Amino acid sequence: MNSRAATFLYLSQSDVIKCGGLDMTMVLDKVEEVLALRDRGETSMPDKISLKWKGWDINSRINAMPGFVGGKCNTGGIKWIGSKPENPSKYGIPRASALIILNDPETAFPICVMDGTLISAMRTGAVTGVGARYLARKASRSVALIGAGAQNHTQLKAVLTVLPGIEDIRVCDLSPERVRTFIDHEKSGNPGLNFRGTTEARDAVEGADIIISATTTLKPIVRAEWVRDGAYISNVGNYEYEYDVVRKASKILADNWKAVIHRKNQTAARMLMEGELQEKELYGELGEVINGKRPGRENDREIIFFSPIGMGIEDVIVAREIYDRAESQTVGTRLILWDEPLWV
Repeated sequence: MNSRAATFLYLSQSDVIKCGGLDMTMVLDKVEEVLALRDRGETSMPDKISLKWKGWDINSRINAMPGFVGGKCNTGGIKWIGSKPENPSKYGIPRASALIILNDPETAFPICVMDGTLISAMRTGAVTGVGARYLARKASRSVALIGAGAQNHTQLKAVLTVLPGIEDIRVCDLSPERVRTFIDHEKSGNPGLNFRGTTEARDAVEGADIIISATTTLKPIVRAEWVRDGAYISNVGNYEYEYDVVRKASKILADNWKAVIHRKNQTAARMLMEGELQEKELYGELGEVINGKRPGRENDREIIFFSPIGMGIEDVIVAREIYDRAESQTVGTRLILWDEPLWV
């Protein structure tokens, strides 16, 4: 082929799976790596752009999430992800769909376009999982999942990967049908675990070592008096915790405080904007803990509140690993952008 031709690799979701897209251990390690790189200043990430238009509800959007990751990854890219909460009930299709594009930093040409839906879900779960590595009690035995949607599947997968001693899973959702569907799916892959479903958040949260919330709620679900000493809390979704839950925490962290505040809708962000929480009360970011700049959990009584926001650099580093595996395994379809450039 002409040396001036431009080609790129296309990877479908099945290609991504062939190349390790469901390997949570790999995704956890890559997410931890990129959080450490970001703390060292070796990544670049403009603000996320959220596209909405007239007639869409508040939770519907298409996000553009660009990022460059240095280190061994040395790759730029972008995730283009649409989200429509009514898709499952209205059309029987997933809420989210995504594409990831990777670019060669030498020429800025695209080198790969791949399904990003799976990667996005896996890396979102992995952020909570990396947090659990450093912030949860090692002897944690119980997990409360607030929300029985697709996202909590990978949240659970990540926590079970880093804390294999987990025994008890409580699943809470307003829909008993969603709870049953979620538990039926997870039981098949985790036969040794005890699952319990509920429509009441208190039933799930009281006594839980780990609390993970992934919902689209606009009002708090979890009350402070339900949270046990030593709990690790991951506020993946929106305004799911009353302010006293955050006030009760010994340490308040995020993966990226600037992005959390920019998004505005998580509990800690609301508190900061309303003056109910001061920046000096924030413990720091997870990357600082990973790099040893700040200690993570220091005792079994600390309640630690974590606000993961999700970043395009996480998608890029995982996608780059998938791309490298695809190239070495000859997986995917080579597509031509042009045989000969029209202009130079």
